[in-house]
Amino acid sequence: MTKDITDYIRTIPDFPHKGIMFRDVTTLFGNAEGFKLAVSQMVEQCKDMNIDTIAGLEARGFIIGGAVAERLGVGFLPVRKAGKLPGKTISEDYTLEYGTATIEVHDDAIEAGARVLLIDDLIATGGTAAAGIKLIERLGGEVIHAAFIIDLPDLGGAQVIRDLGVPVTSLCAFEGD
Repeated sequence: MTKDITDYIRTIPDFPHKGIMFRDVTTLFGNAEGFKLAVSQMVEQCKDMNIDTIAGLEARGFIIGGAVAERLGVGFLPVRKAGKLPGKTISEDYTLEYGTATIEVHDDAIEAGARVLLIDDLIATGGTAAAGIKLIERLGGEVIHAAFIIDLPDLGGAQVIRDLGVPVTSLCAFEGD
């Protein structure tokens, strides 16, 4: 029997808050077959997009994004939480469910005109991904696509990214939040 991506993703009820169904990709990453399947499917979706760089959102976006970048033979840009990068950075604030956060990139991370694929493990409300897109655009890059392992469509994040003019794909979706 062939397994699907969702077969490797664990759901943890009431984490981090009561009523939340946490979709845990560490079980996907920890299984060689599951991880290879996720990387292969993401590579297949974007192999013909003429990508210069992959931008991975901290932290799980580093795992899948780095693997996809290696397979495609392109560079990798880590989009980090504030205070984690040693050089001169630019930052972007975004709203979380219970406050705000900030992400950063080095101010020389990409060349103007670079075609960038944004990758993360999950798209929920879209706040982190939208902030990542804004950072890349401020550097003169063009986010040509955003790819995720999981979409939580009820939270509307994929539409937020589409409204910014960026196409979105995911390997699977889970209804609810």
